[in-house]
Amino acid sequence: MEYLEFEQPVKELIEQYEKCVQLGTESGIDVDESCKKIKTKIEETKKKIYGNLTPWQKVQLSRHPDRPYTFDYINGLADPGSFVELHGDRNFGDDPAMVGGIASISGNTVMIIGTQKGRTTKERQHRRFGMSNPEGYRKALRLMKLAEKFNIPVVTLVDTPGAYPGLEAEERGQGEAIARNIYEMCQLKTPIITVIIGEGASGGALGIGVGNKVYMMENTWYSVISPENCSAILWRSWEYKETAATTMKLTADDMLKQKLIDAIIPEPLGGAHYDLAATFENVKKVLLKDIKTLSKEPVEKLVSDRQEKFIAMGEFKG
Repeated sequence: MEYLEFEQPVKELIEQYEKCVQLGTESGIDVDESCKKIKTKIEETKKKIYGNLTPWQKVQLSRHPDRPYTFDYINGLADPGSFVELHGDRNFGDDPAMVGGIASISGNTVMIIGTQKGRTTKERQHRRFGMSNPEGYRKALRLMKLAEKFNIPVVTLVDTPGAYPGLEAEERGQGEAIARNIYEMCQLKTPIITVIIGEGASGGALGIGVGNKVYMMENTWYSVISPENCSAILWRSWEYKETAATTMKLTADDMLKQKLIDAIIPEPLGGAHYDLAATFENVKKVLLKDIKTLSKEPVEKLVSDRQEKFIAMGEFKG
């Protein structure tokens, strides 16, 4: 496992614990008591660190290289062998940064769509670090329309630093593709459940983020811009990214207070990557509950509730 800078005390204690266990195994000396004390210290340190994370540290945790990505969630949530990936926007091509397909979650058929970053350097380049081209958003919309046709709930998983800013993306209508998705999702006649599983940046996130229910994992962020870019615009330097992260109110707690999301899905102590099974189970419980509830709602109410939910955002009363 990789460790971030603020996680170093945990790393050091874990290394001590591993050495303690190794010493006992190799020498035959009874070190159970010593190992137990170190293990207790590890838990205490984790609670102290992860229970008092700053907004910037949460941003860092949302980008942790060991954190589960969309395909990890699909494999963890879907019934074994049930996921069928669908490709292409039927217009230009396929986009590996945006993935999706039909799956079954505890017997409930859903359309899962999400941004995929990639693990290795080669895969990250292939998927552009989860930054979609216009064909990615058009593919996502095609799958949503397919779900609407067969009355299948849509689940979207958001983890992107933003839509791809390259020349070819602009040539193929990046802004129009995102705007079209937002417009169509506001009118989609089937339930939509959105979960921010990592980074939720700008229109790149909102392009698949208009849901009847919108959730954030505990250690994620959701904002119009990243702290680094905000710092670069305001101070002409990335040096103030921590200040920007605090000022921008981009954490799950901030979003919930501002009523921009419906709830926060808890993560295991230390982050989603510490216990994948527990993370997926937490998400599955929320999804199953909403699928059951929303599927009973009349179509007109689903659509009107979703529209009113987003129209209410940004309202100001003097």
